[in-house]
Amino acid sequence: MSIDQADTGVEEQQPAAQSLSTQAARNLATTTKTVPQMQGITSRWLLRMLPWVNVSGGTYRVNRRLTYAVGGGRVAFAQTGNDVAVAPPSLREIPLFAGVDDEAALAALAGGFAPRQVRAGTVIADRGEPADQLYLVAHGRVERHGAGHFDEGTDIGVVADGGYFGTDTLVAGGDWEYTAVTATACTLLALSREQFQALLEQSPALQEQVRLFGEAAARPRNARGESDIAITSGHSGELMLPAPSPTTNWRRASTS
Repeated sequence: MSIDQADTGVEEQQPAAQSLSTQAARNLATTTKTVPQMQGITSRWLLRMLPWVNVSGGTYRVNRRLTYAVGGGRVAFAQTGNDVAVAPPSLREIPLFAGVDDEAALAALAGGFAPRQVRAGTVIADRGEPADQLYLVAHGRVERHGAGHFDEGTDIGVVADGGYFGTDTLVAGGDWEYTAVTATACTLLALSREQFQALLEQSPALQEQVRLFGEAAARPRNARGESDIAITSGHSGELMLPAPSPTTNWRRASTS
């Protein structure tokens, strides 16, 4: 005897689905295109205004901001690829240009520096030779060696990134008082005295600064390079001190 499921009122259970239905697959295949958005970087209103262009490939450059520490005593540089240039405002870190307020004059000075790539062990300046260059060290280390007290040679110091040497040569000329040798491969920028004089004739502000710098350099200084200040001290004759009384001495001895 057979029992019909329809007669018993029990519905037949459908097997669990092993794949997407036709309608679900059609919904996934038909996607909704939206405007490209960079979450957390660009606002949506700006993305709607930008002209989006479909390209197969492209390049981009990140905007950079040049900063330097004011009063740090070091010159700042801007480098793009292999090109190195001086940041004009940072030239005020050099005492010779400290008081120049003319931005155009500073820009002209910065444009006058010529970059040089120098290998380690190269003599940049030789003691006793004519000095006619101001050198800025954009990258690397330059060692300076002097004569010393007994002409045996002495280390004056090291000029590293942002440092400079040869400032006095632009104004006074003369010979190098030390020998400068590169300790590492260096990127230098040099300004010749001839080019500086040409820029000096075109800028009254630069002429005034050079005049003030010369007056300050002509002031008397001591062996440490400090301003020599005339001080008068002392006294005339010999002062007579009152003799202490015996009572005072006994009291001091008893209290001690």
